[in-house]
Amino acid sequence: MAETLPALAFLGAGSMGGAILRGVVASGIEVDGGIIATNRSAASAEALTGLPGVTSIALEEQPEGNLEAAASAGIVLVGVKPAMVVDLLREIAPRLAPETIVVSLAAGVTLATFADVLGADARVIRSMPNTPATVGKAVTGLASGAAATADDLAVVRRLFETVGAVIEVPEAQIDALSTISGSGPAYVYLLIEEFTKAAIGMGFAEGDARLMVEQTFIGATALLDVSGEDPAELRRRVTSPKGTTERAIAVLQDANLERTFADAAAAALDRARELAAGA
Repeated sequence: MAETLPALAFLGAGSMGGAILRGVVASGIEVDGGIIATNRSAASAEALTGLPGVTSIALEEQPEGNLEAAASAGIVLVGVKPAMVVDLLREIAPRLAPETIVVSLAAGVTLATFADVLGADARVIRSMPNTPATVGKAVTGLASGAAATADDLAVVRRLFETVGAVIEVPEAQIDALSTISGSGPAYVYLLIEEFTKAAIGMGFAEGDARLMVEQTFIGATALLDVSGEDPAELRRRVTSPKGTTERAIAVLQDANLERTFADAAAAALDRARELAAGA
């Protein structure tokens, strides 16, 4: 595993790109050549100013910023909105060195799109991180383009491991991964919302209800993490025969949660495919 990372360029260091950037900085890993981040506005660039080892560029002040960043980087992370990716790639293509690794953070933009603009020899890796990257608890899926080497994948994996766990998948599974780990935090937040409403309905003040529910979820997942046990086993340990939890679990199971979650994931995947097709 690499002890250092090559120079990094974050082209579009918004919410996700900025989260990855902050994770790299917070990890303390050495970046040989430093980090350049670009954003369109001075206000967005200002938010990253002062991070150690980071040069933050506002494109409204330095229109050539993307070109300069791409030319100096060993890894270029493309973090602009999906609709802007092709124009950005056309802009930077003349300045990319052949050995530069290009990493996509853009949902729905295929490796083929990158190859069409940058050429079949471009070393491209498609990534799908999720929002817990901001607290170092991401799940990131990585899919390699045809020209990317095993060493390329290893160094990009090391980059994303600074903000959480990494799964390597074929590109055909990236959309499916996005419906689980990408959209998944929203499913968890919805469960917390509804459970909190139930607590309020039982007479608890909103603050107390939120504290109970949120800390229950945080504590349960922390226990799952530390114990290494299967979640079904941990559930069984809480569910005493003929007790209160058993009766509550029966209600949830009668609601056919298995089918509900499968249908939700399928709906998200259908929409991901529509977006990839430009719908």
